[in-house]
Amino acid sequence: MSQAAHPVVVRGLTRRFGDFTAVDGVTFEVRAGEIFGFLGPNGAGKTTTIKMLTGLLAPSEGEGWVAGLDIRHERADIKSRIGYMSQKFSLYADLTVRENIDLFAGLYGVSGARLAERRAWILEMAELEEAEQRVTDQLPLGWKQRLALGCALVHEPPILFLDEPTSGVDPVARRRFWDLVTEMAEGGTTVFVSTHYMEEAEYCHRLALMNRGRLIALDTPRALRGRVVEPILRVRADDAPRAVELLTARPGVLDAAMFGRTLHVTVDEVEAGQQIVRDALAGAGHAVDLVEPIEPSLEDVFVSLVRAEGGAVVS
Repeated sequence: MSQAAHPVVVRGLTRRFGDFTAVDGVTFEVRAGEIFGFLGPNGAGKTTTIKMLTGLLAPSEGEGWVAGLDIRHERADIKSRIGYMSQKFSLYADLTVRENIDLFAGLYGVSGARLAERRAWILEMAELEEAEQRVTDQLPLGWKQRLALGCALVHEPPILFLDEPTSGVDPVARRRFWDLVTEMAEGGTTVFVSTHYMEEAEYCHRLALMNRGRLIALDTPRALRGRVVEPILRVRADDAPRAVELLTARPGVLDAAMFGRTLHVTVDEVEAGQQIVRDALAGAGHAVDLVEPIEPSLEDVFVSLVRAEGGAVVS
């Protein structure tokens, strides 16, 4: 095991809460400088895993190292070696931009000339040079997001954990945020990110997919797309929600779901599936102007792999 090459290493990581196993024997490594995506439906065990890796929660079984530190015995020290940002941004709303930066710098022991240098970097990175004295609560959401990222990086940690960092942020701000994350990784920072936006998963070098507490897939986005063997049809009909209902229970149809303004329908076989779709919808009086096979998206991969592993936990 090389900590230089693999800043995050876990072996058989398990966490139980009474009789419930939230994380079940998870094993993986994160490479230095990569953007490692962590995906899974609600209840899959993502947040519990992140809490163990960031020193917030002790594992029940297994072992792991983050930045060379043991997640069982050096939990307090881990916090000083990582950056962490959640969807709530962890900012103090009644403080100014500068005051938030200085507060987080103080928590991490950054002071003097180094603080001045890091503050200037954060303000430039977040495009907040003209907003240094503004109260944080008055900032647009995208600005708050970039400020939170800067505060998480004020002490220049080698590993950055992002827990659904773009929830509620508009698409333009999300794109800008991911440009920054990519720059961090290119500069050598290892980024561990959980997200429920499938388009964001495309920015990751590798993706780990969790379901029911277990790791069910780990590979590059391209390789994961290649694991979907069932044909997928793109369907455009005049009443897409109703079309989903009509197709879901049909023999030969494995899954049907909305995908923007169209449907993605997973079938047993292409030609037979196309006919099933047309017959089912036309028979119910729906106009269909498109039924064509397509390459799977990451969302299709996600659905297919989770379905193969028994489906998501229903809360």
